[in-house]
Parts: sequence; C-alpha cells; structure tokens
Amino acid sequence: MAEDQTITIDNNEYDLGNLSEKAKAQLKNLRIAEREIQRLQMQLALAKTARNTYANTLKAELPSGDQ
Repeated sequence: MAEDQTITIDNNEYDLGNLSEKAKAQLKNLRIAEREIQRLQMQLALAKTARNTYANTLKAELPSGDQ
C-alpha cells in the first residue's frame, strides 16, 4: 500500500517508498511547516476580524462630527 503512494514536487511524481530517509524527514518537515502556516493564517484572520470589530466599536463611541 505504501509503495502505491506518490507525491508530486515541481511537476515530478515520486514514489514515497523510494525516497531516502533524509528525503522522508524533509517531507515530514515540509508538511509540518505547511500546517503551521495554515494555523497562523487562521489566527491572522481572527485577529483582523477582532481589529475590525474594535475599530467599528470605537467609531460608534466617538462624538459625531456635527457638533
């Protein structure tokens, strides 16, 4: 089953079973880094949403300009 698994890098397909241990370790590191980037992107989206909410709340609390 594992020998049927492949990965495509730069339009080249590689059989995971034929990768060296170093290549497998780097692939694992790459996958970890990609998951961390996704997690950070989600965190950034949450922070931007919070910032926008705070800005809108602040605007509502400011005195109007027609005084």
